[in-house]
Amino acid sequence: MLRRFLLPVLALAALAAAALPSFAAYPEKPIRLIVPSAPGGAPDALMRALAQQLSQQMGVSIVIDNKPGGSYVIGTMDLVHSAPDGYTLAYGNVVSLATNKSLLATVPYDVEKDLTLIANALRVSNLMIVNNNVPVKTVPELISYAKQNPGKLAFASDGNGTTAHLGVELFKAMTGVHMLHVPYRAATSAVTDLIGGGIQLMMVNAPVSGPLVQAGKARALGISSPQRSATYPDVPTIAESVPGFEVTAWGGIIGPANMPKDIVKRLNTEIRTALATPAVRERFRLLGAETAPSTPEEFLELSRRETLKWAKIVKFSGAKVD
Repeated sequence: MLRRFLLPVLALAALAAAALPSFAAYPEKPIRLIVPSAPGGAPDALMRALAQQLSQQMGVSIVIDNKPGGSYVIGTMDLVHSAPDGYTLAYGNVVSLATNKSLLATVPYDVEKDLTLIANALRVSNLMIVNNNVPVKTVPELISYAKQNPGKLAFASDGNGTTAHLGVELFKAMTGVHMLHVPYRAATSAVTDLIGGGIQLMMVNAPVSGPLVQAGKARALGISSPQRSATYPDVPTIAESVPGFEVTAWGGIIGPANMPKDIVKRLNTEIRTALATPAVRERFRLLGAETAPSTPEEFLELSRRETLKWAKIVKFSGAKVD
């Protein structure tokens, strides 16, 4: 009787033990985290802050490997060709996981077939700012002024296909206004021309535009997030005047396709824990980002939703990236 009772119990215990090793033993060596942009930029700084906390939690080194170029394609393809064992991860964002599909003539990877989306980590909002000489102080006033002066307002961006560009294209599509796009190679050059009066409007990341507004060098009309920012509580959301408007840059941790589910679960748990620490939250805040943890399923849904959203705006604007 005892033998008949114990055999199933022992069998279950053996199965459970067999399922544990990859989760329990991982990680046993350093993890490479590919950042598909140059050292010193915001993605690099944000991922270094997250990697430092993850390293402390997981007990192994997490080594940043910058692979810039090709609208995030070079670094992402390095990940695609890596072993799906959890020891090579990468930063994936609105560019590599959403807008590239519409902006590039060809994308050599399929987000859903070639990648594993592990956890979103952050979001960054844009401020819509105008030169102080533009006679508007609110979003409704801007819409009215632009309709009365079609084509006379020029907006700057830090390049075709960026959220600074596509965000204003979305605004144009939702309001019916006409403004001219002037792309720059860098946001700093665009900001210089805006302050000087050569450009009238920009929708640029809050870390870049916020100090200008606080110094009185430009005027903020609205913020692109769905809720007001704690950093700029007096700046209304654009959605308060244009219902449904939202533009946020976002990004998180991804891996190659076919990663073991237990390792994905472990990484997701560790990332969410790291993002909840005061040190990471404060570092992100100083870099102009908010922590935005997610489950793998939520991250994939975000990618799908944003891919469809920006495909419509890219088609409307005719934007392309060579």
